[in-house]
Formats: sequence, C-alpha cells, structure tokens
Amino acid sequence: MIKGTDVKTVSEVLLKLSRRRRFQVREITLDLASNMNQIARQCFPAAKQVVDRFHVQQLAFKAVQQMRVKARWEAIDKENTEISYAKACGIQHKPFTFENGDSPRQLLNRSRHLLFKKETAWSNSQSERASILFREYPDIKKAYYLSMRLGLIYHQAKHADAAFTKLAHWYEEVDKSGFLSFGTVARTIQTHYLRIVAFFRKRATNAASESFNAKIKQFRAQLRGVRDINFFLFRLSKIYA
Repeated sequence: MIKGTDVKTVSEVLLKLSRRRRFQVREITLDLASNMNQIARQCFPAAKQVVDRFHVQQLAFKAVQQMRVKARWEAIDKENTEISYAKACGIQHKPFTFENGDSPRQLLNRSRHLLFKKETAWSNSQSERASILFREYPDIKKAYYLSMRLGLIYHQAKHADAAFTKLAHWYEEVDKSGFLSFGTVARTIQTHYLRIVAFFRKRATNAASESFNAKIKQFRAQLRGVRDINFFLFRLSKIYA
C-alpha cells in the first residue's frame, strides 16, 4: 500500500519489481488522471492502457448534475425575489407548487438521484417527478438522455470499431446540443479516445478495486479518522482479506 498518488513516490515503489515482471503486465485499467497515465507508462511500458468505463460515464452524469444545480440556484434566486416582493407589499408569500406538491426549488433538489438512474429503475414518485422536471426543464431532459445514450454505447457495442462509430455520433449530438457542461465531456473523450475505445477489446474494468476502495472509505468514516495506521491495516486485513 502506497500513500498518495505522487508520480515519483509510486514509481519508486513499482520500479522495485523486476523488469521481467513489469513487462508481463499487458493491460492496465485506470482513470483519466494524468499522474496515473505517467506512472503506467513509466513502470509498465508494455501494457495497454484502458480508461475505465465508470469514469467516462461519471463525467456525463456530472454534466447533467451541473445543469440541474444551475437551474436550482436560479429557482432559489427567483423564490427569494418573490418573498422579498411579498414582504415589501405587506402580503403573505404563497410559493408556486407543481401537481406533486414540489416547488421549483424542491423539484430540482429532489431530482438529484433519479438523474443517475435508468427510467426502468425509477420509483412511482420519481417517475412523476421526472415527468414534471422534463416538462419544465427540457434542457435537463435532453442532457439526461445524452448521458444515458453514452451508457448504452458501453452496453451495446461489442467491438472497438462499432464503439468508435457510436462515440463519433454521440459527439455530434453533444456538439449540436450546445451544452457547455457536455462540451467538456466530449473534449475529454476526443482527447483520450484511444484509451477509451481500448475498453471494448476485452471489456476490462476496475469495478472490483473501486468497490473495495469504497468499503475502505466507509470503514474509515465509521472510525471518524485513523491514528494508528498499522492497527487500521490489521483490522482491514481481518475483515476483508
């Protein structure tokens, strides 16, 4: 276990492995961080790098959430203006609510989780809320389906060539949409497309290590921090090893 992700620190440890063992590594699944790219190239030069699908899809989900948060701040600002106006007029403010009882501010706040899910995974209340959200905010609806279509490429494309074509079509859709938040996602895919498309050759993923990392973080949170690192590692080995 190595503390931190500094290129020099991590590389010094990995380079202690023999050259023969390092050249036996043929594929590495990693995220989009440049330091991980440097470490992989320096320590495992024979390995093909594959960008994990989770990190690519996460970019699209964050782009949708960015649009939702922007709309939420606008709704909060509008509500505050209406409250101030009501006070100035000496009348009681009555917030506007949709048919499900949510105000615009509440609607945008409570829609966070449903935008991460497929439609088939929505509960009845989430389906009703999504229907109102997409009716009132068509840009969020379009962004949501753009993010879902990116996920479908990973599910449906069986070969790298097919994935490359589908990603190119998706890129065109993003370009036509004009969404600034998705522009960042599209440029990221364009910059790293060789390592992203490499996923479709063997469909390698680091889901297991991501899951284990999440367990470690949750375990650490329960302890409210760690003082004795050696004892912490001992407990981890007893629980998860």
